[in-house]
Amino acid sequence: MKKLLFLSLFLSLTFVFAQEKPVRMGIAGMTHDHVNQILNNPKRVGVEIIGFAEPNKELALRLLKKYNLPENLWYASLDEMLEKAKPEAICDFRSIIEHLETVQKCAVKGVHVMVEKPLAVNFAHATQMAALAKKHNIQLLTNYETTWYASNHQAYEMIHAENAIGDIRKVVIHDGHRGPKEIGVSKEFLSWLSDPVKNGGGAIIDFGCYGADIMAWLMKGERPTSVTAITQTIKPETYPNVDDEATIVVTYPKAQGIFQGSWNWPFDRKDIEVYGKTGYIFADKSAQMTVRKGDRNALPEEKIAVKPLETPMNDAFTYFAAVARGKVKSENDLGSLKINMVAMEILDAAIKSSKTGKTVVLK
Repeated sequence: MKKLLFLSLFLSLTFVFAQEKPVRMGIAGMTHDHVNQILNNPKRVGVEIIGFAEPNKELALRLLKKYNLPENLWYASLDEMLEKAKPEAICDFRSIIEHLETVQKCAVKGVHVMVEKPLAVNFAHATQMAALAKKHNIQLLTNYETTWYASNHQAYEMIHAENAIGDIRKVVIHDGHRGPKEIGVSKEFLSWLSDPVKNGGGAIIDFGCYGADIMAWLMKGERPTSVTAITQTIKPETYPNVDDEATIVVTYPKAQGIFQGSWNWPFDRKDIEVYGKTGYIFADKSAQMTVRKGDRNALPEEKIAVKPLETPMNDAFTYFAAVARGKVKSENDLGSLKINMVAMEILDAAIKSSKTGKTVVLK
């Protein structure tokens, strides 16, 4: 009966959302290669893409042509797009340090913002962004690829709704690949991704942020008591100015998190291991999760099928539109401002720890 009621509610929500006027959504910047997600498929449920603001005209027109999109979608600046196209929401695909400027320009006009991960280049910027969002009553979200992994949401439900593995004791999160240059990112993306000012760091920011976000979410927004981080530059000939290897350790009164962000993995990976008092869950983006629970003589590991996410929870842009319309409340979601302020506090402390060689205690 509960499943039928949930299905009926979901279908009703989907129908209503689909019938509403789509959210006029603009794209700020095209130097982040994740912009290809929207270029490749601009027609999302509840979304109308009204323009791309990119000062590099050659880059903008090249990408629009590649995806058979009209040139009249191009605007020379965010200011021009805000003035002429009148977007209701903006997705930011610029360097991390530019996220603050995007919020500064959009918030005063009441335009909602979703930035690519992480929220900001540092905690000081994040604090300013959060204040602007609150003052002008806009939604401010952060988009992570892992937010749309159904396995993460199913693991959360098993942990918090079903108490399947008991209280969390240790979380180990692995993220990364062989390196941005090694996997062939665009020159525009690489130019700021490997810049310590524009990106805030290397692998510690690029992939450490996933761990900080997921841990903050799993712990329901609880702040850790301490943060310790170690970084290395294993390939200085390729990344002379930033780290390419990072390990972050966060502690809580009764739990610990370890985030391994790397540009040196032999293969791409984004996976989590959650250990509770009575079991564990291993999850990635595949259609199965590995689970073991019970006492020390419990049954062997079992593979559990992952239930796909439903609209609007299965797509970043449709979800953003639903939040902008007030159809979905995002207060405690992976992309929410609340969770990402904790994630930014972790990242900021991790940067400080890696530079000083000391554990940062959060008061």
